[in-house]
Amino acid sequence: METPRSVTIEGASPNRTINVEAWPDSESTDPPPPAKSNARAKKIIETAISYNGTKYKYGGTTRKGMDCSGLVYTSFQEHDIALQRASYMMATQGEKIKLKEVRKGDLLFFKTGRKNRINHVGLVVDIKGQDIRFIHSTTSRGVLISSLKEGYWDHAFIEARRVL
Repeated sequence: METPRSVTIEGASPNRTINVEAWPDSESTDPPPPAKSNARAKKIIETAISYNGTKYKYGGTTRKGMDCSGLVYTSFQEHDIALQRASYMMATQGEKIKLKEVRKGDLLFFKTGRKNRINHVGLVVDIKGQDIRFIHSTTSRGVLISSLKEGYWDHAFIEARRVL
């Protein structure tokens, strides 16, 4: 499976397409993870990025359409890592970590609705200083990469978890 060379980042006006190769591993500021989990994380991220541009579909887990937890669930499942299917259930797995400890492959959880429970998840794909970029699926734009620095996502952020 070939990884796309560019991805669209939500929030920039107009939205920008950037070259994935502009984020080389050697420039990342996240702490070095154990080699085995780093390799697994890289493969999972590549899988998730291969879904970039897939339209949103509630309950979807295929290239025809997927929701946020479907993207994360499928990306991990393709590498033989079992996760719960719903975002609020995924938020019970792994180890809760501080945002400053986040590294590639970790999960970010959000509350975006009126109900007082987690209802959105994203997969960390890159970290540059305080800028954490994550891939997820939105109802309006489908699968794309966003920055946690964006006001909407920063405000809705609840917790980060490590499952690798």
